[in-house]
Amino acid sequence: MTLSVHDLAPQTANLRAHWVAWGGAPDPDDALVYYRSGLQHPMLNGVLRLRDRPLDEAATEVERRLAGLPWRWWVGPDSDPGVAAGLAARGYVRRGAVPIMAMGLDRIPEPPLPDGLTIARSDAAEYVGAYAGPFGVPPELLEATVDAERRLRTDLGTLIRLVGRVDGRAVAAAAVLLTGEVAGLYWIATDAAHRQKGIAAALTAAAMAAGREHGGSICTLQASSLGEPVYRRLGFATVAEIQAFTLPAD
Repeated sequence: MTLSVHDLAPQTANLRAHWVAWGGAPDPDDALVYYRSGLQHPMLNGVLRLRDRPLDEAATEVERRLAGLPWRWWVGPDSDPGVAAGLAARGYVRRGAVPIMAMGLDRIPEPPLPDGLTIARSDAAEYVGAYAGPFGVPPELLEATVDAERRLRTDLGTLIRLVGRVDGRAVAAAAVLLTGEVAGLYWIATDAAHRQKGIAAALTAAAMAAGREHGGSICTLQASSLGEPVYRRLGFATVAEIQAFTLPAD
């Protein structure tokens, strides 16, 4: 049966599969789901879900497993009620929230293709190089990030990497992870010098088309403040949110 954009469980399962592929919990459906790339970047280590386990016990475990790394504790609709309040009571600092946005793939938007832009599948090195700047991956971490990208688990879904090129240079990136009928979009980024030209919209639409071609019926993503207006214009709607917490010392 075709999914609705309001079916949150398969969307959050896709999110967990994407990040667990970087390393961490062997099963993205565990009660406590964390991921650990081992890289010094806060997006690449974190906690994704806590269910049916005492918070203090889980916090002690992940604080030990993620010690020495920058990380975030993400609290979304797949965690038990009360986790956010419990983290705050434990001294964690709320750093904000990001919307989960979704859209059906029965209709793929067709934004104008900016002059000179080509969109194609890519290898890990070019793809990471395209998202590194926008996502704050420093030059000294680039090689290790490419290596980690090449070692991602492949048993959790089908991953498609896309780049947008202008004059032969990759200036934008996006990834699609297919899990069942869900196409999750990740790492949508455009080089600062090429923003406000419609590149992100074109790349998002291309990623959605790739998701539909591989059997997806809905598309889901987590939007940054820069990306949210772009996705809303394409037809995405907010269906939930994920809160971000850090340790008091971070």
